[in-house]
Amino acid sequence: MKEQNIKNIVRGCIATLSPYSTARDEYKGSLGVFLDANESPYENGYNRYPDPHQKQLKQAISQVKGVAAENIFIGNGSDEAIDLLFRVFCEPRQDNVVAIAPSYGMYKVAAAINDVEMREVQLGTDFSLPVDELLQSADEHTKLIFLCSPNNPTGNSFLRADMLRVAEEFEGVVVVDEAYIDFADAESLTDAIAAYPNLVVLQTMSKAWGMAGLRVGLAIADDYIIGLMSQVKYPYNINLATMHLVEELLREPVLEHVAEIKIQREALSAALTSMSFVEHVYPSDANFLLVKVADADALYDHLIADGIIVRNRNRIKGCEGCLRITVGMSHENEKLIKSLKKYEESLVY
Repeated sequence: MKEQNIKNIVRGCIATLSPYSTARDEYKGSLGVFLDANESPYENGYNRYPDPHQKQLKQAISQVKGVAAENIFIGNGSDEAIDLLFRVFCEPRQDNVVAIAPSYGMYKVAAAINDVEMREVQLGTDFSLPVDELLQSADEHTKLIFLCSPNNPTGNSFLRADMLRVAEEFEGVVVVDEAYIDFADAESLTDAIAAYPNLVVLQTMSKAWGMAGLRVGLAIADDYIIGLMSQVKYPYNINLATMHLVEELLREPVLEHVAEIKIQREALSAALTSMSFVEHVYPSDANFLLVKVADADALYDHLIADGIIVRNRNRIKGCEGCLRITVGMSHENEKLIKSLKKYEESLVY
């Protein structure tokens, strides 16, 4: 899909939008005396507004991710990027989006908030990507298709060729959410954005990078789409303290942490598989396991009573009887296993 075609699917009000700008956007010299933004003149490190374009942070992330800074949007969590894509491309009560199911719940929430129809396409019985069904569910009013790979809550990655086929054949924007890509052996699709101007790859600093409390999400895409998102976002969506902390935490040994989580994931999977009430532990490319058990609600209640919080996915179509369990530190996983063994001993068969 050419960039010119993308321009044709942007909402009219966004295409003609005059974004908010500051005097510091307009002035290109070296700033010395700040008398433009009605800030406090008393310096405390945070009395000035942050850079609305996050130029320094984008350069730092660019080096880590191996993509150009102009192809990066930084949001208040990936949820901001998801919401902005609706606001940029979807006309309320007129357009629709297509998404896989089961998947991340915020796609549906963002659709509801923006008054946009959500069409869900169920994954295959093996959680495979139903490419034909996805494409057939789209019509002339479908602006976005949401994929999540590795997928939440199923944990599996989709075939690269299948996802790129969707981007090739769909006449809208394909959003691939890679929140868990750091835990997968599969390669990111960020290297495909030059060939596919309608591809948006979402990533996050919340999972492998350990910054969930800072709320920093990324959209990586063609600079035209990044420009649209940047025009629509609120001016100072990332605060100064967060920008400084992210730059510091980018120096953390994330690869070591990911490697340890993968080891713990396999050990936890083996322990769960050995338990009599566990029917299936699904393969995972993420930092969690989807586990099918004999009585999900009873096991969930037992764990809660034992002070262990997991996610009950029993009422989600396609995940009936399942709990989603995040892989923790070794001592946390050991506590979980001990509690599960206690539950097993209490069962009467």
